Amino acid sequence: MLAPFLIMLREGLEAALIVGIIASYLKQTGRAGWLPAVWIGILLALALTLFVGAAVQTLASGYPQKTQELFEAIIGFVAVIVLTSMVFWMRKVARSVKSGLHQDIDAAFSGQGNTALALIGMVFFAVAREGLESLFFLLAIFQQSEGLAVPVGALLGLLVAALLGYGIYVGGVRLDLRRFFRWTGVFILFVAAGILAGSLRALHEAGLWNSLQTVVFDASHVLPLDSILGSVLSGVLGYQETPTVGEVIVYVAFLALTLPWFLKAPAVSPSVPARSIG
Repeated sequence: MLAPFLIMLREGLEAALIVGIIASYLKQTGRAGWLPAVWIGILLALALTLFVGAAVQTLASGYPQKTQELFEAIIGFVAVIVLTSMVFWMRKVARSVKSGLHQDIDAAFSGQGNTALALIGMVFFAVAREGLESLFFLLAIFQQSEGLAVPVGALLGLLVAALLGYGIYVGGVRLDLRRFFRWTGVFILFVAAGILAGSLRALHEAGLWNSLQTVVFDASHVLPLDSILGSVLSGVLGYQETPTVGEVIVYVAFLALTLPWFLKAPAVSPSVPARSIG
């Protein structure tokens, strides 16, 4: 539950911050009458995310077991790419996201095009990006986990993100966004490493990867997957009680490459004040 909760919290808060910046700037500049366009953009983005999710799930069902394992591996690899690019993208653009959105809004009102469509498009693409990123992560976790913990954790994360986003927007919540995005970024990289190792395992089960299958250790008697702690570690960090050499290599190599790179540059603080989005 922890992994989907934190990732959906981060994704939801990113979307809430962007939407809040747009809504706050419209209100401050006397353009509050255009706020319905913001809601239309949000609803269209949510509809797209749900449609893509349903389409992917439909395509995955009804195939032979090995084909489903291959599909699981592909979804996992896509999720790793999306999660990794997400944390590095946010680190890169966080400082300029507010000023950039303000410029885009001003351009939408000063241009000759349809202002409503421009605003809807801004919100749509911002929320759709976060929604599709979350979708591939959740699909990968759903395929590697069982039970209600994943959907419950994801829904709780979205709920808390919405509450925090609104609290920041109205000025009643203070949040250190620099530290939040930095440490959730580190956590997401560990989650991505676990998904990557699980995807390699799925490739083996699909019959496409048969190298480096020697079991490194067997912790089934000490920390079995069906125990509470084993289940938590599996859902959060991709823990396996009998990892193979290949899974350990990709797990360690991924973290060895991404963590120093992510932590090397000082984390930048979003230009959004912790007290208010406006």
